[in-house]
Amino acid sequence: MIEFAMILLLVGALVLIAMPWIRKRREAGGGGMGGGMGAGMAPGTLLVTGVSPRPDEVGEQFVTISGVINGPTVNEHVVYQRLVVDVNQWPTIGQLIDVVYSPKNPDKWGFAPSAPPPPPAPETYPTV
Repeated sequence: MIEFAMILLLVGALVLIAMPWIRKRREAGGGGMGGGMGAGMAPGTLLVTGVSPRPDEVGEQFVTISGVINGPTVNEHVVYQRLVVDVNQWPTIGQLIDVVYSPKNPDKWGFAPSAPPPPPAPETYPTV
């Protein structure tokens, strides 16, 4: 009987340890069933209403952005987030930025992926 209780206790401890890891993977869209940042995300635009001052350094720096997201499931949803942005791409107040957000929780948003480059032109060979 003691052995059964110990096994049950160990299985319970394992479940308690594994559940946060499983939930985190499920929220991030991992697990081989598709997913990632784009899966289940809705497109929208962010109107920047506040931005932290641009630093004098070069390269990627933290920026704090506040603004409102408009999209197919939200209308002027106020958001606030700290992101890493290249100093040469620093956002400005009044700028419209394409974003993707979770329809279930618009506070989970990120910059929309840039459009893929156009395919190369087909090669033409001279006819003889």
